[in-house]
Amino acid sequence: MASSILKNLVKFSSSTATTTTTRSFSLVTTQISNHTAKWMQDTSKKSPMELINEVPPIKVEGRIVACEGDTDPALGHPIEYICLDLAKPAVCKYCGLRYVQDHHH
Repeated sequence: MASSILKNLVKFSSSTATTTTTRSFSLVTTQISNHTAKWMQDTSKKSPMELINEVPPIKVEGRIVACEGDTDPALGHPIEYICLDLAKPAVCKYCGLRYVQDHHH
């Protein structure tokens, strides 16, 4: 069944490739390079990654933390549950905040 679906997709894509035109992505590439150049030209300002690395790791009592990025849900990100079983700080994949488990013994 999977092979018949694959054959139909290949047949469909080859038949539509001759009728459609190729899009030019030069505008998108220009916008990306201009955006990157804006961040790279002023070396006196810190990058977002440098700013987030200045925040010390947040100590948490439990083994699992729920990171939302901000106290205001409109400014945060989707909830990320992070396990703190490892000795090194755990990093949120959305905002980069680091968390460590606070041991009381």
